[in-house]
Amino acid sequence: MSQGIGAKEQRGKGATSPLLPRSPAPSLPCSLAPALPYLALLGGMTCMAVAAIVVKWANAPGLVSGFYRMAIAVGIFALPFAREATRHAPSCGFAQDRLTARPVVLAAIAGAFFACDVALFYTSLLITSVANATLFGNTSPVWVGLGSMILFKERLHSMFWGGVFLALSGMLVILSQDFMTHPTVGVGDLYSLSAGLFYGTFFLIIQRARQHLSPLLSWWISAAGSAVTLFGLSFIFNQSLIGYPPETYLNLAAVALLAQVGGWLAINYALGHLRASLVAPTLLGQPVLAALLAVPLLGQSIGIAQMIGGVLVIGGIFIVHRAKTN
Repeated sequence: MSQGIGAKEQRGKGATSPLLPRSPAPSLPCSLAPALPYLALLGGMTCMAVAAIVVKWANAPGLVSGFYRMAIAVGIFALPFAREATRHAPSCGFAQDRLTARPVVLAAIAGAFFACDVALFYTSLLITSVANATLFGNTSPVWVGLGSMILFKERLHSMFWGGVFLALSGMLVILSQDFMTHPTVGVGDLYSLSAGLFYGTFFLIIQRARQHLSPLLSWWISAAGSAVTLFGLSFIFNQSLIGYPPETYLNLAAVALLAQVGGWLAINYALGHLRASLVAPTLLGQPVLAALLAVPLLGQSIGIAQMIGGVLVIGGIFIVHRAKTN
């Protein structure tokens, strides 16, 4: 039976890796400890939803926003990362042990896939409708589910697929009005669909890296991989990284703190205890939270379709969490 990266693997294979902290974790009340990954997932998702609004305030090209989001976060946590890596890597002969280096390489590759997701998704927003880009870009739960079955031999209950279908249907209802204005599939839609595939692949790879790396190590390495990739893509697509007003850089710093530091560090912690096939569908709730926050922060209103779609998304996420894998 495949356990993904749940608690059993953390106590077994993952716990023996020298890159994981050796000091015992702080004791938590028995009633709180099992809920901690879910609380981290909810908190991370909320941070990501707020960051989506701040990105609008930044008003910078997508690749530029993505690069500064990653680079600022990497810079902030460079010293904590160095301390943790120095504390754990030498004790196992890191330089000589290829098996030990493998999760580091996996985390960096995961970051490159995440950067490609950002690049493709933001590019699709420029040449297709927001509805199409958002709908196709959020197909990652499908790819994660299929990848979990094919690569990791997880047997996903039919209830899981029902929950994913319900959540994606809710997304379609929320975006139905905009989607109907651009019902055909073009190049921009293929970009966003590819972004969803890259996003799903990121989850599958980082899940493997988290078996051997602590949340901070895997998070920092993947973020650094994303920053390097986005830096290169910004030159390929001729998007300047300098010359913006001060308020743009302030908003980009806020995006880095919210999305990458607060959001993905929490989600990365959750990925050490929950399957990627569970985390990916849950993140479909992010647009729902963003829509709710946009009411007070951006003055936007919520229509009947958005409310119905939001209920469907939340219902689908609930079903996914109730589904059991064998």
